[in-house]
Amino acid sequence: MNESGNDTAISQTDASVVLSVNHVGKYFKLPTEQATGLKQLVINWAKGIKGYKEQHVLRDINFEVHQGDFFGIVGRNGSGKSTLLKLISGIYVPDSGSIQVNGKLVPFIELGVGFNPELTGRENVYLNGALLGFTREEIDAMYDDIVEFAELEEFMDQKLKNYSSGMQVRLAFSVAIQAKGDILVLDEVLAVGDEAFQRKCDNFFAKIKKDSSKTVILVTHDMGAVKKYCNKAVLIKEGEVLINGNKDDVANRYTLENMRADKRDTDNDKADEYPTGLNARVPLLRVNPLGPQILDCDGVFQFEVEYQYEESNPYYLAIAMHDIKRGGVTYDTGSNTIQLNRHGHCKVRFEVPLQLFNNGEFKLVVSLRTQNPDNPKITDMVAFTNDDNCCIFAVRDDRNREYALLNDRALHITMLDE
Repeated sequence: MNESGNDTAISQTDASVVLSVNHVGKYFKLPTEQATGLKQLVINWAKGIKGYKEQHVLRDINFEVHQGDFFGIVGRNGSGKSTLLKLISGIYVPDSGSIQVNGKLVPFIELGVGFNPELTGRENVYLNGALLGFTREEIDAMYDDIVEFAELEEFMDQKLKNYSSGMQVRLAFSVAIQAKGDILVLDEVLAVGDEAFQRKCDNFFAKIKKDSSKTVILVTHDMGAVKKYCNKAVLIKEGEVLINGNKDDVANRYTLENMRADKRDTDNDKADEYPTGLNARVPLLRVNPLGPQILDCDGVFQFEVEYQYEESNPYYLAIAMHDIKRGGVTYDTGSNTIQLNRHGHCKVRFEVPLQLFNNGEFKLVVSLRTQNPDNPKITDMVAFTNDDNCCIFAVRDDRNREYALLNDRALHITMLDE
């Protein structure tokens, strides 16, 4: 059973490839010695001094995006993801490899690029649309939707320089998402506007996620957004692909990369020698089923967490149950992490009652965590189970329905009056 975060009938194997990145590399020339005149230039040439060094930003990048994907590109600052986005958008040309795009790609690398503060909001919509390659007729067709989404009907004939920063962001974002393209490329644009506008954006992404004809490529530092919206993702580190595929593996590994960089933890510098999610501190962490993996609602699913952890400090397990079919996290221990005391190679048994659930497939994901030294209320993730060492089970019961998570015996809404 494979996880799918896309709520469409089309399968990833059947969907056509709309973006193919094949062995892409990109470097820039950085000056190292400035020749002040022709004589110095000749001397440098004779000595074999180029006057620059090559900074390789991307090396042998490979991945595919299928029609209907909500695809995340993740990486720390300086990893090369913005350069990759500009290559995909046609702003840069790769020095090696190739990029193939099938469909109309609408890039929004930075919100508001191309806006002119001396023009009105209305004029800026048409200007920005023209820069994106849309005809006036196409912009005419989009205009009302853009203004309505931005909630700026009364301000469109005012100059942009009189807009607040929030109004400008709302207008730019509305242009971005209303553009009628096949592939929408967005760079760090989810946290825009006030709370009400963010809810509207959230509803838009929930809607577009279900549209199998639309593809979104999202660059973000928000791992909550990756887990919520994306069905696949890629993690870039120092110009190379570290993980490609499972969104949860990408998001969790990104969190570990940030923690490692913040703490300068030398023990974890060799994490790349281990499977995704594991490292020298936790070389083993997996979830093993202890009985049948297909049960009815009267059953109890039993499993064990097997791990290796030698350090003497207190540590914890956090367990989350993901709904594969419907998406989302069914249950998460959250702050109620499970404190453990044994060290070395250990196994801990657990069980999950199933009487609440409708039919579906579920995945158990575990992370091993330690106490945060600065805040006793939170724990830091040390390792996590990737897609290969988590555990999947299914509920199948003739009394159940398929749609909702909770079955009718667990929850029933009663009409009190008419």
